[in-house]
Parts: sequence; C-alpha cells; structure tokens
Amino acid sequence: MKTVILISADAEWRVVKELHPQLVVHESPFGEVAPLTLGTHHLLLFKGGWGKISAAASTQYVIDHIKPDLLINLGTCGGFEGLIERGTIILVEKTIVYDIVEQMGDADEAIAHYSTTLDLSFLPRILPEPVLRGLLISADRDIIVKDISTLVKKYNAVAADWESGAIAWVAKKNGVKCLILRGVTDLVNPETGEAYGNYDLFSQRTKEIMRRLMEQLPNWQDAIEKVQQGYRGY
Repeated sequence: MKTVILISADAEWRVVKELHPQLVVHESPFGEVAPLTLGTHHLLLFKGGWGKISAAASTQYVIDHIKPDLLINLGTCGGFEGLIERGTIILVEKTIVYDIVEQMGDADEAIAHYSTTLDLSFLPRILPEPVLRGLLISADRDIIVKDISTLVKKYNAVAADWESGAIAWVAKKNGVKCLILRGVTDLVNPETGEAYGNYDLFSQRTKEIMRRLMEQLPNWQDAIEKVQQGYRGY
C-alpha cells in the first residue's frame, strides 16, 4: 500500500524532522518531502502547507504525481473548553468548512457543498489506538472566541483546525482513502484561548501531540493493511 503522510503546519513539520533527523529531504512545489521507513512500512512524508489553499493544492498534487492508495493527515487542532480535553486525538469522520460567507444565496447550501463525510470503511472495527471519532470544523483562522456558542449550536462542534476540510474534500473528490488524526493542543472558551498570545505553549503542546501521532502511526498502518488482507479479527 502506497501511503503518503501529509503534514500541514510549519510547527508540526519541525517536530517530525526533529523526531527523524536522518530524513533525506527533497523539495516539491509545496515544500519538503522525505521517505520514511517505520518497521516494515515505507512511507512518504509530504509537507503540504498551512491553510485551505495550500492544503487543497498540495493534496491534489500528491494524488496526481504520487498516486497514493492512502492519505494520512497528522496534525493539531484547537478544542472548545468544556466539550473536549487537551490531548484528545480526533479521528475525523466529517469535516465542515465554516468560514464561508454567502450573501447572495443560501449560506447553508454553500457550507454543505464543502462539507465532507469520510468513508472510513478501510479501518478495523476495533481501532488500534484510543481516539474520539467525530466532526472537525475548518477555517482559515484560529477560533474566534465570540463564535464558539454559534459553532457549538449550529454544528455540534468541539474542535477546529485550518486544513482538514480542504484535505478531506479533495481526497473524496478523487476517490482516495483518507485518514485524518488531529490532536487537541489547546482550549478556547468564550473569553479567551490559552495559547492566544503564547506561541511557546502551542509549540510545546504541538511537540507532545506530534510525537504521539508519529509513535502510533505504525499501529494504524498495520491495522489498515490487515483489513485490506481480509483479516477478520478486525
């Protein structure tokens, strides 16, 4: 199975390179690329870039030029205080791009167009790692504190990021299997965000999340390959 690991944010990519200093890095139109062997798995790490534009373009580039069987996006997200805990890993089942403002037609219709339900039938029934299965909302901005109550009420959201919505949408359009795992680095409430104005905190939490995700990656790959081989224990 040809697998590409998409990493979006600069802070996330730095951690991956620190964890694997032996990486032989090459350049792509979107940033650095490096092969990585984890046990019996031969993977390709691809820095896709932050925000919806880079995420969508780099995902399509990977699909067109590398032709992966599976895309895995590992990264971070911010959580809504009281609804999710720091450190929770979200297995993304659905994405909603919520920062679309439509004033000439139906705004809900526009948002629905860029919402994606991921087909995760390639995963085993018993997952290899503890995760929270659910929704992740995306926008080209950090969570605005005054928007939280609306986002919770309208979408039942508990966390948000910048890229998942674009990656999921492009992958589904191309019929490519896509696994998105995002860890909650920090919490935001209707008054403030604990990492807002504190990049060092975000950076440290990102190290913790990305280290966990990279350590767990071989287990996900093993489980997916066993399902592909028809192993019924899953």
